[in-house]
Amino acid sequence: MKTQQTRYQDAVNYLYSLQKYGIKFGLSKTENLLRAFGNPHQGKRYVHIAGTNGKGSVSAFISSILEEAGLKVGFYSSPHLVRFTERFRINGEEMSREAAASLIEEVRRAFAPESLPTFFEAATAMALIYFAREQTDLDIMEVGMGGRLDATNVIMPLVCGITNISLEHQEYLGKGLVNIAREKAGIIKEGVDVITAAQQPLVVKTLEAIAAERRAPFWRVGKHIRYRTTPAGLDYQGLKLRLRGLRLGLQGNMQARNAALALGIIERLADKGIHVSEEHIRNGLAKTVWIGRMQVVGRHPTILLDGAHNPAALQALARSIRAGFTYGRLILVMGIMADKAIAEMMRIIVPLADYLICTRPVYCRAADPEVLMREAAPPGRPGEIIPLLSDALTRAREVAGPEDLIVVCGSLFTVGEALTCIDPETYRPDD
Repeated sequence: MKTQQTRYQDAVNYLYSLQKYGIKFGLSKTENLLRAFGNPHQGKRYVHIAGTNGKGSVSAFISSILEEAGLKVGFYSSPHLVRFTERFRINGEEMSREAAASLIEEVRRAFAPESLPTFFEAATAMALIYFAREQTDLDIMEVGMGGRLDATNVIMPLVCGITNISLEHQEYLGKGLVNIAREKAGIIKEGVDVITAAQQPLVVKTLEAIAAERRAPFWRVGKHIRYRTTPAGLDYQGLKLRLRGLRLGLQGNMQARNAALALGIIERLADKGIHVSEEHIRNGLAKTVWIGRMQVVGRHPTILLDGAHNPAALQALARSIRAGFTYGRLILVMGIMADKAIAEMMRIIVPLADYLICTRPVYCRAADPEVLMREAAPPGRPGEIIPLLSDALTRAREVAGPEDLIVVCGSLFTVGEALTCIDPETYRPDD
């Protein structure tokens, strides 16, 4: 007889095996799966979040505020850093392994043998079934990739949020910012409010035009919603709310804009009957936690983990390091996926480093550390190649003095593995 752990591991391994079907856009398989369970997603309340960077942070802010208001909040995110069950949270609590194993087995029985879903399609169906059974008050669904044909787009949300948009996944989403913006805008529904933190004029024009076609009220951070950071905290001037001195639980310059977008969504939810007080907002923002994003996991030396995995995210990380940290030297530990813009990413972040360690997480898509070192700019910077991430972290601690800063970044897979190495008890992986 299988133990609970073995049952869970077998179920998750089967789900991972669906990754061989790659990335396939379309809603039909997710819809078919949900139909087999009686369409549990219909009639529920959702917030849908798309964008290039910041989706998880915006979602985490919203979730924390609504939890403070006493709501039971589901939160579906991707990818996970350490454990599959991280993708499914209710009021911050991960789905249990027992619940995950049972639900995977149920969903698997509903698969059409001639047309198996992808990993993400199956996981998305699981999230919607799980939240419906747990009778959540509202669910926050984070888009996996794109939006228009993303599996999460089977929902009918109360409000849509689009964070920022930059070049990514062009082999799937199309060439150039405008095509990517059109795909992200695919989450905009007829008559449903959409709020965006995008800034590029062409992107904003594209989103606004699609919202107009769908008669969706369109709001922008920077126009309808304004904010500024002060020594006392974040000042917010929204559609109706005026708040000063807000404290954020998440670090980094980019989080002010993410919080402003989250508060804009909270304001639109109020018009749908979901009211929160100023106290809920203040407490929720201050208590927000989102692992692997500007996360300090050690002192003397300071160890900072950030999942920045594209040029825009690394630019934001670099600005946040300059503005928010005082240190002697910076030791940079980099592990990047092979399909990313490696040369550009290295040009952005490496100039901050006094010592560079190139490594890789244990993942098939990870780039060879020698490639990273070749792309390091300028050439000849002090550093070394250490293939195993665990060894790279040990070496970084050896190189660093107590006043130095160790930064681990380049990929969420790198950060996830680093968390397991640094704190294996808290961040115990599936396998």
